[in-house]
Amino acid sequence: MDTDTDTDRDTDRATATATAGAAVAAAGRAASGNAAGGPVRDSGSAAAVPDFDTCVRAVRSKDARFDGWFYTAVRTTGIYCRPSCPVVPPKAENMTFHPSAAAAQQAGFRACKRCRPDASPGSPQWNERADLVARAMRLIADGVVDRDGVPGLAARLGYSARQVERQLLAELGAGPLALARAQRAQTARLLIETSAMPMGEVAFAAGFASIRAFNDTVREVFALSPSELRARVAKGRPAAGTGTLSLRLPFRRPLTPDNLFGHLAATAVPGVEEWRAGAYRRTLRLPHGTGIVALRPQPDHIACQLWLTDWRDLAQAISRCRRLLDLDADPQAVDALLSADPVLAPLVAKAPGRRVPRVTDGPEFAVRAVLGQQISTAAARTHAARLVLAHGEPVTDPGGGLTHLFPAPAALAGLDPAALAMPQTRRNTLAALVRALESGELDLDVGSDWVRTRAQLSALPGFGPWTVETIAMRALGDPDAFLATDLGVRYAARDLGLPTTPAALVRHSAAWSPWRAYATQYLWATGDHPINVLPPNTTDEKGTSPS
Repeated sequence: MDTDTDTDRDTDRATATATAGAAVAAAGRAASGNAAGGPVRDSGSAAAVPDFDTCVRAVRSKDARFDGWFYTAVRTTGIYCRPSCPVVPPKAENMTFHPSAAAAQQAGFRACKRCRPDASPGSPQWNERADLVARAMRLIADGVVDRDGVPGLAARLGYSARQVERQLLAELGAGPLALARAQRAQTARLLIETSAMPMGEVAFAAGFASIRAFNDTVREVFALSPSELRARVAKGRPAAGTGTLSLRLPFRRPLTPDNLFGHLAATAVPGVEEWRAGAYRRTLRLPHGTGIVALRPQPDHIACQLWLTDWRDLAQAISRCRRLLDLDADPQAVDALLSADPVLAPLVAKAPGRRVPRVTDGPEFAVRAVLGQQISTAAARTHAARLVLAHGEPVTDPGGGLTHLFPAPAALAGLDPAALAMPQTRRNTLAALVRALESGELDLDVGSDWVRTRAQLSALPGFGPWTVETIAMRALGDPDAFLATDLGVRYAARDLGLPTTPAALVRHSAAWSPWRAYATQYLWATGDHPINVLPPNTTDEKGTSPS
């Protein structure tokens, strides 16, 4: 055991803090092709992690910002932890570092029972990058390997299975099967510890092909049997009811929830979304069934309550909720770069950690973006609500006033544009979008190719820069998407003394790259609009938020 003095620990913390911002920012720039990453040392796997000394300092200072970036394995104990694990740090010579939980597990290490490294925020890289590895990681989190196997994953990516395997091994120290297995283990732990579901049902709900594989994996990863894991749960903790689960979604601090939840509530489509009792609620279309989620901001986590018709969708539902709220973002790296602009610096200091409100369903948002072209937020909600009532799939909401899933592209394929109360040009735009989505020509899923998708969107009739960049920012998740033609952005630019013409604003925004989607949130937040305000913990008689 190390016996660092308090002074040494303070020094380590200060050094790690200074290094973390530079390392994380450099990683973000490298992901966007703007700069090379910092020095890297191979530590326990073939994949790259932050340099060894940075990792050691982060572990000694218990720096939570590195949680999810890498995992610390201890040779003497056979356990792997998150960097912020509260136990006394081991000696540096006993540490090895791994870029994924799956890599640590493949190296023979067990998950720490104290810090639960499998429950740490995911690496921000997978939602910031658009390369093969990042796309693969997003698809694995969405359950593609469990549903379609590695060949299905490779087909979605447009590469051979061998190439996908090689790329993942090179960067993450684990292939797609091992990464999917680590996710199944985490899903199993959640169900074991937070529900009263029989173990056999837990095994298949978590995606295991057999009870034996379930038992073996749980023992190997957690060094406990499934029944022992359940027995560790504190007495008196209420088990989830049938079809429901309550859990905490972690994030990297800081997080300002005002614009995040305010945006979702202010633009909520009646029947599909609502703000009720201090929580944003919405319906979910999932691979095996349907779901309803309630998400409530808390100081150190997001409280999440899920109602699912099929437990096999649990991992995918959690992944989509995390993506919706941008919970794997690295606010330290984002805010450090944006604060370098003297115009943005006061906005960042006032409310640091703003997130980009994203989506759970790319095709749904694209349709809504077209419906909202050149009209008010309230009018866009009205158009979307009519579409939902006419073509959405009914659902039963056990805890609120949600009534439908947003209609899938197939359900809109037979839509008569004449029935829509909008200009003919916008009807034609919507019809072209639906055809592209329904045919599979346009991919707005989590594993889509951002460059190719942008080009396809731009080729559709009626798709200008605002619509393309809105979809890129919220549906594709591009952190560098920028809405230079948006009225709210231009009004904010005018009030702040920034260039107001789109071309000049784009040139000025180059300094904000690769985080221009986050700069957009700070610019929007200067305006007096409901999207910038966390709704009150009250509801009207229908349970919906005020428009």
